Amino acid sequence: MRQNIYRATEYDILPLNPDVSVQTPPNAIETHLLALVRSHLQGGSFYFSYAWDITRRLQAQWATIQQDGDKPLWEIADDRFFWNKFLHNRFIDITSMNPDQNLSAYILPVIYGTFDIRPVSVGIHPLRLCLISRRSRHRAGTRYFRRGIDSEGHVANFNETEQILLVGGDDSSTQLSFVQIRGSIPVYWAEINTLRYKPDVQIMELQDTVDAMRAHLQANENLYGRQALVNLVNHKGHEKPVKEAFEKVFEQAKSSKSRYEYFDFHNECKNMRWDRISVLISRLESELEEDGYFHLDSNKSEPVRLQTGVVRTNCMDNLDRTNVAQAAIAKWTLNRQLTTLGIIQSNDSVDNYDDLIREFREMWTDHANFISLAYSGTGALKTDFTRTGKRTRKGLFEDGYNSVMRYLKNNFLDGARQDAFDLMTGAWFPRRGWNPATLVIDSRPAHHPRAPYILSFSLFMICAGLTLPRTSDYSSFTTSYCGSSSPRSR
Repeated sequence: MRQNIYRATEYDILPLNPDVSVQTPPNAIETHLLALVRSHLQGGSFYFSYAWDITRRLQAQWATIQQDGDKPLWEIADDRFFWNKFLHNRFIDITSMNPDQNLSAYILPVIYGTFDIRPVSVGIHPLRLCLISRRSRHRAGTRYFRRGIDSEGHVANFNETEQILLVGGDDSSTQLSFVQIRGSIPVYWAEINTLRYKPDVQIMELQDTVDAMRAHLQANENLYGRQALVNLVNHKGHEKPVKEAFEKVFEQAKSSKSRYEYFDFHNECKNMRWDRISVLISRLESELEEDGYFHLDSNKSEPVRLQTGVVRTNCMDNLDRTNVAQAAIAKWTLNRQLTTLGIIQSNDSVDNYDDLIREFREMWTDHANFISLAYSGTGALKTDFTRTGKRTRKGLFEDGYNSVMRYLKNNFLDGARQDAFDLMTGAWFPRRGWNPATLVIDSRPAHHPRAPYILSFSLFMICAGLTLPRTSDYSSFTTSYCGSSSPRSR
């Protein structure tokens, strides 16, 4: 591969009009929009390469290597993961319509996701382990503002994760790639934000629900082959309606290349028995063996093997439970790959190689945290299991902290984050004749925007009552006020 991958760490916004200041624009609304752009750029995780198509998995790049030729990266990029495509639309239109005005040098695809590559060794064999996640720009957003599917079959929080194993030097390396996907449950559903810890779930039974799911399944099948749909939500309680809606619509969609696999994660792995994720692996084992992975040997003109199917995993948020399941599936596959290459014996395990398993777990933990930060605003839960291979009480406390922070951010801060997603991806943009005042008009019922202030004041009063001494100025004021009113009450 021998190409450099960069992470964007600093940004600059340049005005088209040189007489306008970006720091102090003439319009207050434009100041707000620029603040949204800056917050999105500073809070995101963006990667790019000048010479390698980071938007596409290895197998997809190999399949079109002849057709791609010397085309610029933006022409061959995967449209789903070309995060900044909306920003380049005018350049792309000019270049496409008028070849004499080729602006390709100024169009650079960027992904929103993760990239991690680490040198490891197994015995005498030097290896490099790489993990890439690519977040779809379609139906992008935050946890409570983007759920479910749209009419075109795009689902919220869709991520493609590719684990790459490189064996040997740069010029003679053997390349192995294994791809998984995740995405929101593909029906019309939402969680109505009411300041409860678990908001009310609403299932929308629209006429085109089946068509939307069918479009989603068909798109995945065209790209990846057959797929196993692994659903990890609870079979009762808050999550039950979403589970039932998924199963009902999937049955109606009648997809011949997709299979539904339900695994009640919390019930199967209760009492901190997270090793029981192996039960799910055993159910998927025959498909994982048959669907395989991409295997390219530099000494051969054709791939040794192609990946012919994919596992699509979801839970409610497609974060914590999904991370655990995907990491377990990836480890199972890595074990098979090393066995096939003769690097480890068939009765051996990657768990027996400290350097390899440590880096593997660290990579998947960091990967889980970045995906969670993008969608929920906090690091992932349950990462102690991903990092150490077992559930710990310290991990439970960390999960409690992250859960509280998720609640606060998702209820009080995610509106602006969602606006930034919509602005950067083109889901919303100002139009001619648009009234800027509509950007700040709150059309919700009056009690909704007041609820956070009422809650904050209530918490303050409770804390004051519990902590302030009776001899404080505050309590003296309260006492004197009550005392002055007592004669009138007589």
